[in-house]
Amino acid sequence: MARNRTFVVLIALVTLAFGWVLWPLFGAVFWAVAFVIVLDPMASRLSQHLGQRRNLAALIMITGFLLLIILPTLLILTAVVREANSLIASVESGEINLYQMFQSVLDSLPAWSKAALQRLGLGNLTAALRSIADSSTSWFGTNTPTILYFGQNTVGLFVGLGVMLYLMFFLFRDGDAILERIKSAIPMETDLMEDLFHTLGVVVRATVRGDILVSLLQGSLGGLGFWFLGVHAVTLWTVLMSLMSLVPVFGAALVWGPMAIYFLANGVIWKGIALMVYGVMVIGLIDNIARPWLVGQATRMPHYVVLISTIGGIATFGIQGFITGPVIAAMFIAVWTTFLAKTKA
Repeated sequence: MARNRTFVVLIALVTLAFGWVLWPLFGAVFWAVAFVIVLDPMASRLSQHLGQRRNLAALIMITGFLLLIILPTLLILTAVVREANSLIASVESGEINLYQMFQSVLDSLPAWSKAALQRLGLGNLTAALRSIADSSTSWFGTNTPTILYFGQNTVGLFVGLGVMLYLMFFLFRDGDAILERIKSAIPMETDLMEDLFHTLGVVVRATVRGDILVSLLQGSLGGLGFWFLGVHAVTLWTVLMSLMSLVPVFGAALVWGPMAIYFLANGVIWKGIALMVYGVMVIGLIDNIARPWLVGQATRMPHYVVLISTIGGIATFGIQGFITGPVIAAMFIAVWTTFLAKTKA
């Protein structure tokens, strides 16, 4: 008995040590597993069409993923880094004056709102706006290396991509066998384990597919609107709207809303109104139309869970936490839902 306990402790220690070693590559491993889960139905059908030649099927899947997903993403990121670099340089040089932008918004406020600000103790709002503008300018300058880190750390980026693609190949090829080994090693009832893995697959597939596709759709529509209205750095704003669309309630409005206010405050009334109408009637409605179809009502998480998991994911994993956090939350809910269902049965 003591020997068994010792062996269990040894297994736990070795597993923790292995996880510690892999932690720097967590992002690559996580995305490899997530993408394989999402694309597994397609990979299975392809393998059947090829007479179960798994090596060839895995190679075709990786090649298609590289050409259709990775290369376009790298091109977009290159454009984003270039536009962000130009925008930051404009702020630091004073070409873009944040104080004047804030002041123009303040001057456009109606009298009743200014009186309300006075009652709230914000009478000296001009000084406050100058402080905000100075802080924002300082923040841009201080955080330039962080903002551009993703684009500058080329070696780390390509190492992560290489590890992800390499792991995806073997998961496409040997995923079924690996899953069976994992199931055989888990001390759990067969029916419960099958339900659990099925639920996890459905939830992860729906969450990743729904979040990514809906965010890309909203960001693209927002970018199209910005391009039509002549906004500079369209690619940067498109990517930001795609990311912000993952935030519940406000979503992409966190980007197009301030831009519409800026247009209104600077007298470009038709652009401001057009952007607000377009944002509400087109960009905003896409989430309500597309997400239920892509995700399904059964797998949708409450907005408050998505919000706190998104914020926690960003704090823990950086920018990839926009997706990583909600996916982990979805897996958490799936595990507990399966467990409670079986406990009550």
